[in-house]
Amino acid sequence: MNNLIKNRVILGLDELSLREVNATLQVNIEETDDAYFQIRNPKGAHALACGLTSPMLVEIDGHAGYYCAGMNQRARLIVNGNVGQGVAENMMSGSVRVKGNASQSAGATMHGGLLVIDGNAAARCGISLKGGDIVVKGNVGHMSMFMAQTGRLVVIGDAGQALGDSIYEARIYVRGKVDSLGADCVEKDMLEKHYDELRQLLGQAECSEFNVHEFRRYGSARKLYNFKAENISAY
Repeated sequence: MNNLIKNRVILGLDELSLREVNATLQVNIEETDDAYFQIRNPKGAHALACGLTSPMLVEIDGHAGYYCAGMNQRARLIVNGNVGQGVAENMMSGSVRVKGNASQSAGATMHGGLLVIDGNAAARCGISLKGGDIVVKGNVGHMSMFMAQTGRLVVIGDAGQALGDSIYEARIYVRGKVDSLGADCVEKDMLEKHYDELRQLLGQAECSEFNVHEFRRYGSARKLYNFKAENISAY
């Protein structure tokens, strides 16, 4: 069985059920990066390619629905289309690249790994981020990085309202304009170590053509860590 899976395997949702496709992807695969699965006719299916724990490449040819690539560990996924809510939700490691746009809550509660969105991401991108990195080539919607604890978000386009609301120690880099900042989120200085970090992130996302000196950095003012009566309006 392992020898068969090492070769390219084409899975079509016009012939197989979603359960059958996900079960095939979740088979215990030998420790190898050679496993390659191509999913055709995804038809916007929800919870596609979730919970993968092996170092495989999965390419989805078309649009996917809610929670695509959720809970990913070690796998590399490419979506040649758009995705619905919660792409790469709770990802631990590995990478997910969306060639189109992503709906709201992209990368929610991620603990690790890399999520790259070539298009735009809707509201609450990176909500409650707990680690890992998100790079969005387009724009992000309102309340992105709400309550993000750690990890990094890079936005090459613009950011919507209330960016970084109630943020903890996560870092945000934005090249375009920001409509408004959320509670306790402030613009911070860009030091040389931040330029180096940003260069590395852009390189990993295959976006090295952008000038790091055009970005601004945002993070926590650390005024909401402890309750203070004078800040009651900000809670």
